[in-house]
Amino acid sequence: MYLVLFGNPLPGKLKCLKKLNLSNFKTDKVINMKGMFSGCSSLKELNLSNFNTNKVINMSDMFNDCYSLKELNLSNFTFSHETNMSCMFQNCLSLEKLHLSNFNVDNVDNISNMFSGCSDQLKMKIKTRYKNIKEEAFLNII
Repeated sequence: MYLVLFGNPLPGKLKCLKKLNLSNFKTDKVINMKGMFSGCSSLKELNLSNFNTNKVINMSDMFNDCYSLKELNLSNFTFSHETNMSCMFQNCLSLEKLHLSNFNVDNVDNISNMFSGCSDQLKMKIKTRYKNIKEEAFLNII
């Protein structure tokens, strides 16, 4: 599973993947999750229930272009060291439910385009629940 732990060096090659269970992955030493699932456009189910994100500083593009993902549970994620979360959920067109229990972007340097390309309903839910998120997270800034 080198592809997943160290980013996705084969953009578009994993686009046919529909279901992925990574609940047994050890991620306690990972600091960069940039683009980990980027381009997995057919992915409908993703289990990250035991992911340890305590040391992660870069989650940019992590779920970028996951068009088919309807629900994502990141309630076990900790968002304490991240400096870059730009484009993290960009173009997650079908995403309706996003569970973010420990979500905090107060110390994140870059959140641009974090939710750009997501549905207006999801953006409204996020804006209502997390009032500290800057508008740049929802815009399409290039």
